[in-house]
Amino acid sequence: MSTRLVLKGITKRYPAIVANDGIDLTVLPGQIHAVLGENGAGKSTLMKIIYGVVKPDAGALYWNGEETPIANPAAARRLGIGMVFQHFSLFDTLTVAENIALGLPAGIRMAELEQRIAATAREYGLDLEARRHVHTLSVGERQRVEIVRALLGKPQLLILDEPTSVLTPQAVLGLFDTLRKLAAEGCSILYISHKLDEIRALCHACTVLRAGRVAGVCDPREETEASLSRMMIGAEPPAVEHRQPSAGRVMLSVRGLSLPKAHPFATELARIDFDVHAGEILGVAGVSGNGQQELLAALSGEDMRADPQAIHLGGVPVGRRSAAWRRARGLAFVPEERLGRGAVPELSLARNILLSHQGSGTIRRGLVRRSAIHVLAGNIIQRFRVKAAGPRAAAASLSGGNLQKFIIGREVARRPKVLLVAQPTWGVDVGAAAQIRAELLTLRDAGCAVLVISEELDELFEISDRLVVLARGRVSPAIETSRADLDLIGRWMSGLWDSPSETRRAEQTHA
Repeated sequence: MSTRLVLKGITKRYPAIVANDGIDLTVLPGQIHAVLGENGAGKSTLMKIIYGVVKPDAGALYWNGEETPIANPAAARRLGIGMVFQHFSLFDTLTVAENIALGLPAGIRMAELEQRIAATAREYGLDLEARRHVHTLSVGERQRVEIVRALLGKPQLLILDEPTSVLTPQAVLGLFDTLRKLAAEGCSILYISHKLDEIRALCHACTVLRAGRVAGVCDPREETEASLSRMMIGAEPPAVEHRQPSAGRVMLSVRGLSLPKAHPFATELARIDFDVHAGEILGVAGVSGNGQQELLAALSGEDMRADPQAIHLGGVPVGRRSAAWRRARGLAFVPEERLGRGAVPELSLARNILLSHQGSGTIRRGLVRRSAIHVLAGNIIQRFRVKAAGPRAAAASLSGGNLQKFIIGREVARRPKVLLVAQPTWGVDVGAAAQIRAELLTLRDAGCAVLVISEELDELFEISDRLVVLARGRVSPAIETSRADLDLIGRWMSGLWDSPSETRRAEQTHA
């Protein structure tokens, strides 16, 4: 049988770690092949080697049966390899169309490209505006740009890293249909996901990595989620215990929050109302780009345009207060963008502590206490099992999942009264995701009011006490999680909660 891609003995060493240690991998034409592993297992490094971003120290790569060193991404694209990165490679100051043009052959007319972008986006259910500047996009919308850019290249091999994090449950099924169609036409797909149910439903083969080595190769359709988890982390992920909350007083109250667009492509917020009580988790569902970015900016204090009375923190109006003022009074915040907003890439983990810990323990008489921030960073690394070289490791050196664990650990360590979290387990492996969710529940049980914005509906159903849905800048009524289901929330994500038929259906279903 012919092969599309064969890796033999691929090894990549860094000063503190061996990222890939003699990896063998075979991908057939028309095969959807999963690559599964914990955060830091070497998946991203291996994909970057295939795409020409990283050069291996040893081993060989064979493309369509011939040994083919890939010098750079441009060479990979010429061969017919497309990739969607976990950390996106987009220029903020360029438009969607201009970013996509950079990955295509020279000479294409922009008007024609914008039409192709629109057609491809419609076909795959990925809403995109070709003339919008990337710096105005949410993380989910940026991922859509990467997916469309890869598909426009008509690849023979498509590498997808966590592609369903931006999609509704209904759209996920549509994407799967499209990927199966691409595979039937001969396109090979390398599919990286931490969602074991997706891998079992979609993929024909699976290579499992653990600590930079191949831990096993299997047909995921013949495995259970438990067996895949054991192969990946050596055990099944710990079960998340969700006890009934004992909700206390309202700690975060939003009343009539309306904000005009901050830029032409922003989402306008309209008459948003909800409360978050001490000792509860309120989940916010919705497809990326429906106002999540704008809502978090208003709640965190990054955007201070809100009416003073529209947002109350612990009973105090804070609509025009700064982020620093709110942090000093018990607010903690985990943004969806890890590098650049959640952490400064070039700074060490210890120095990144100072982004949210600026009390007497870390700063005294205006001077940073280096020993204190190193101890605090070390404790977070140990408690959250962050794979890093230590407190002095640069934030950019961590895998996406490990950096997420560190950022969440940094905010949890502040023992906040109110915690805002965006996409808490995006791109995080099943073991780490279970740990993060357990920490959020522990924080809730300690009396913290937690607001979680996530596009992972399974996650919201697992940890949330109540749910609201954000669609086109409007928020639905809150519903107890025990009274909701995926179908209902999926429909509400299209903004249908206030139609008479939807109201009757919800009442009949959950009476």
